[in-house]
Amino acid sequence: MLVPEFWAEARAQERKDGSQTTVRRFGWSMASEAEARAMAEQRVTDALARISGGEDLPKREPKVPYNGAEGVPIREEVVRRYGDHVVTRNSYGARCLNTPDVWIADVDFTERLPFSVTAVTAVSLAVASFIGVRALGSTGLGFVAFVVGLICGGFVGRGFGRAQRLVFGPAEVRARRRIAKFVKRRPDWRMRVHRTPNGLRLVALHSTMDPNDPECERAFRELDVDPLYAQMCLRQRCYRARLDAKPWRIGIATHMKPRPGVWPVSPDRRERRSEWLAKYETTARGYAACRFEVEIGDGLTNERALTVSRLHDELAGALTDRPIA
Repeated sequence: MLVPEFWAEARAQERKDGSQTTVRRFGWSMASEAEARAMAEQRVTDALARISGGEDLPKREPKVPYNGAEGVPIREEVVRRYGDHVVTRNSYGARCLNTPDVWIADVDFTERLPFSVTAVTAVSLAVASFIGVRALGSTGLGFVAFVVGLICGGFVGRGFGRAQRLVFGPAEVRARRRIAKFVKRRPDWRMRVHRTPNGLRLVALHSTMDPNDPECERAFRELDVDPLYAQMCLRQRCYRARLDAKPWRIGIATHMKPRPGVWPVSPDRRERRSEWLAKYETTARGYAACRFEVEIGDGLTNERALTVSRLHDELAGALTDRPIA
């Protein structure tokens, strides 16, 4: 995991056979802007040489904070460092805890059911339409039968979805059941469970774990963790947890200024950013990002994981009675 303090961008151009190629690359540093600039210059020189040699590389890197860059570190304002655990501010203003090796994941109460409603609906549509057309031919009645088949297929799909919810339970019940089964299969695991606005947040206490560890991937898959989050954990080599309420959940309708405002924001625009953040932080102090519910699992406690868990609970307001948002 790397969250640099300094950033720079360099550009290199080459004219060849009557056409011009322009390449841009970022550089970063924990020490100085000059070091970031030197890195950017080196990276853009290397990239231009490889592209000129025939490699199919992107000519520029997207300027994004966290979830879109490949091979570029987290690009967010550093709020505070706790050793190698870093609190940053994300694109909509909330603080996020980034940790290289303490397993954290959110399990959302989604409507993903064990069997695909879409697939059942599609098959029902196809079968009903085929029967209608075969029975009545290509006449006007056949067309009517086709339309009726489409409608019936939709009803079958929705009915199948409702039946699954009756059998397997609501989304929250299914999520909690998955977590309970997961822990039962792994007696060495120990986790703290927190309630979020749309699901549960899990923080592992029994051990530290590199995001590239196969056990991490298996845990994400079995618990049905958001695939994008799982991908970003691998890409950025860290786990991540939001520590503040989302602005739109606490009555703040405006976006953080300026937009776009990927870090670092130019000095002449930071006053607008500070004004927005002052309002947001004042309001957000009345809310929590999650609330601690229970500790589960029979595994031992790892001291480093426990330290991060306590830090998370303090910063996220998890042990308060404030409303979660």
